[in-house]
Amino acid sequence: MAEFSIIERYFQRASNSDVSLGIGDDSAIVTPPPLQQLVICADTLVAGRHFPLDTAAHAIGWKSVAVNLSDLAAMGAKPHSILLALSLPKIDHDWLTSFSQGLFDCCDQFAVSLIGGDTTQSTQLTISVTALGWIEQGQAITRSGAQVGDYICVSGQIGDAAFGLQHLSHALQRRLDYPTPRCQLGQQLKGLASSMIDVSDGLAQDLGHILKASHVGAKLQLDQLPLDPSLKQLDLQQAWHYALAGGDDYELCFTISPQNFNQLSRQQLDVPLTIIGEITQQTGLLFEYMGKITPLHVHGYQHFA
Repeated sequence: MAEFSIIERYFQRASNSDVSLGIGDDSAIVTPPPLQQLVICADTLVAGRHFPLDTAAHAIGWKSVAVNLSDLAAMGAKPHSILLALSLPKIDHDWLTSFSQGLFDCCDQFAVSLIGGDTTQSTQLTISVTALGWIEQGQAITRSGAQVGDYICVSGQIGDAAFGLQHLSHALQRRLDYPTPRCQLGQQLKGLASSMIDVSDGLAQDLGHILKASHVGAKLQLDQLPLDPSLKQLDLQQAWHYALAGGDDYELCFTISPQNFNQLSRQQLDVPLTIIGEITQQTGLLFEYMGKITPLHVHGYQHFA
């Protein structure tokens, strides 16, 4: 089956009205909204590295989009469209049907169009997605704006996906397979959050990127971590490891002044928020449990290990 037949059969469909030219030509053409900046990110998923080999094709399709939309959410951007580069060991029509359905199910939920990409044969299944979004000029939330005295907040629960990876028959496996990008929350945080990142490689490591970019430190309250009841039943050290080092949660971790947090709390949010710490002057990340400093050595996901 030819490359273009695969594209036409599984991936070609109508795009948003502001896509002047979508799938079917050498490049896509998009008309940018006035006074908006383009936000772009890319992520690659490799079979056996980023998801178990027996992961359902529908879940792989969903996740390949969701992890990119999460990066856009972490900047406060409104998602617009994606490009897909798909490397396949072989043509499996059942797999492609389920994969493309999962991809479009995620796209449809967040009003995103697939506007182009590439397909090729490879010895290993690899999915690379580039996502595009829009944000008002000067409104992007970066990692470098955290201020001393800011709250550190996280959306939803953390540690779920890492627990699900180790317990594939558990209900939390769905949080691994079908992460929810916090697109609405990201846009609500424009003008309020001082810095933000999505939790992909582990909360401690990702928060560390904010601290480094902002030249500040942090004190994290371990007893305030939002954990699923399944994690709360574990030994504390094990629960903390899932939450701080597990990764794949795709929740938003952000810093915000107390005044702005109060303003945010008056809005209708689609996900719970938890204050888990405070930005400090002294650099580095300290952990505190029940009022006492608790030494911990945690490392997040390593892309080359």
